[in-house]
Amino acid sequence: MAQKLKRIIATDCGSTTTKSILIEFVDGEYRQTIRGEAPTTVEKPLNDVTRGVVNAVTELEELARLKYGDDSISFIKDENIWLSEKENEGVDAYISTSSAGGGLQMMVTGVVAAMTGESAERAALGAGAIVMDLIASNDKRPNHEKIERIRNLRPDMILMAGGVDGGTTKHVAELAELVGAADPKPRLGSSYKLPVIYAGNNKARDIIKDTLADKTDLIITENLRPVLESENLGPARDKIHDLFMEHVMAQAPGYSKLMSWAKGPKDGKLVNIPIMPTPAAVGNIMQTIAKIEDIEVLGVDIGGATTDVFSVFTKDKIFNRTVSANLGMSYSISNVLATAGLDEILRWVPFDINESELRNMIKNKMIRPTTIPQKLEELILEQAIAKEALKYAFIQHKEFAVGLKGGQVKKDISEAFSTKTSGQSIVNMMTLDLLVGSGGVLSHAPRRNQSMMMVIDSFLPEGITKIAVDSIFMMPQLGVLAEISEKAATEVFEKDCLVHLGTCVAPVGKIKPNKIALSAKIELPNGEIFEENLLAGGLKLIPLGVGEIAKATLKPGKGLDIGAGKNQEIIAELTGGVVGIVLDTRGRRPFTLDRNTENRVQLLKKWMKEMQVYPESTYQM
Repeated sequence: MAQKLKRIIATDCGSTTTKSILIEFVDGEYRQTIRGEAPTTVEKPLNDVTRGVVNAVTELEELARLKYGDDSISFIKDENIWLSEKENEGVDAYISTSSAGGGLQMMVTGVVAAMTGESAERAALGAGAIVMDLIASNDKRPNHEKIERIRNLRPDMILMAGGVDGGTTKHVAELAELVGAADPKPRLGSSYKLPVIYAGNNKARDIIKDTLADKTDLIITENLRPVLESENLGPARDKIHDLFMEHVMAQAPGYSKLMSWAKGPKDGKLVNIPIMPTPAAVGNIMQTIAKIEDIEVLGVDIGGATTDVFSVFTKDKIFNRTVSANLGMSYSISNVLATAGLDEILRWVPFDINESELRNMIKNKMIRPTTIPQKLEELILEQAIAKEALKYAFIQHKEFAVGLKGGQVKKDISEAFSTKTSGQSIVNMMTLDLLVGSGGVLSHAPRRNQSMMMVIDSFLPEGITKIAVDSIFMMPQLGVLAEISEKAATEVFEKDCLVHLGTCVAPVGKIKPNKIALSAKIELPNGEIFEENLLAGGLKLIPLGVGEIAKATLKPGKGLDIGAGKNQEIIAELTGGVVGIVLDTRGRRPFTLDRNTENRVQLLKKWMKEMQVYPESTYQM
């Protein structure tokens, strides 16, 4: 089946831009060969998403004709995407993702916020939704306030969880009564009932039917927390995807036509391939890569209004996604200042700036979100803000990506009811293999060294970690491509999607000033040997190109760890990239910056100069 896939078109219908890519089977492997884009046309006056898709695909068609010098190449026929099984005619598959029209907006309910509520939130976020609110029996709000909240938010659908199978039904029944009393109407299209997915205690199903079957479009599926010790999120996520297609997409202008176009070969037949919410598709490619390569992956997408963090950790490859809806680089930039505070942002700036200048820059970015920095100082400030946005989005992710609370951890349900804290975070930076950044501020930084520095400073990777950025944000299209060909998706991800920046090596532990933090011997492919005892508090950049591998013998300083335990030497292969190998001895757990402004500025300039982050003139500021 994979051999028949010679030419694939994938689109991502965003809220403002529809991006298209052409993937072809060339010289025995899949490559992304051409890309195009056009404005999204889901709003007035056109009110038809397929117009923007046709425009974006027409651009691909024109560029393909130019590239191959063949005017007979055609991807569009009768204003439709042309799917054909004949050689050199149309394409073999068309697939798409979408976040237009505000994406998928959901509310979730659970009996205990930190148990079934948290599991419901994980299921919704993993399916690509924005979670507007979590209503729980123990969330302290009065019932009238909860009813008002459900009524006013108008989500696309509600996911109800609560109780283990065979347990008490009282609290789940009360939640159903709240939803019934609110009688909520869907965001898009008032002519149909709001979809409600019930994935709670199986003993309460009849009660839920009696309360909600007439008022809502009720779908019952397996309990997402059948016992306290385990989650079963798959069935609920599948139902969310089905309803996203049937209700949300079907109501949006032109989407029913787009859904009929989206087809590809599966098991030897041409079948419809569901349109995925953009974040769900990004999560899908992350999970595919983690599974195929047997690695732990952390990804971030920083946008103008929100920052999404995706992770796959532990040997069980547990996937988590969080959306920091208040952290972004244009519409939400003032929230970054409010969250981080002025001092936290300015600690990354290697020159003096007064507070009003910084606030003016932030306000200008809010009212003119599409502008890009014109001066070097503005670029440095923007990247300092990005570091804090990424840092706080990651903190939120770590707090959410936790082991299950309940079961062995909490024996007493009343104790669980009264507490807000959850299990232990499963995010382990020491075992992380690959860290991927995307979004304009990371993917389009003037120098790749700046992207590397932003990622290292905000995520503080530990031990040995490969770092990359998404070249043109094609992860959504590759996520849906994995549904028909994992081979095509992973090959394009590795060769065309990722820009490998290099590898970061960072010892963990309290590092004493002027003591050796890392002894490194690195054998480079050209025969050169880098050998040095690195003192605490520095950064060292060693150039090593894309695809190159260096053999390294690394010994951490006294009491420090780089992955094999305290004081333990490691022999490892380090992968190169457009930046190279970064040896970071500035400290982890804790990582601190000097409070003295003059000292800190000197250190920042020293690190930036070593990392070749900005032009030489920066260090004379």
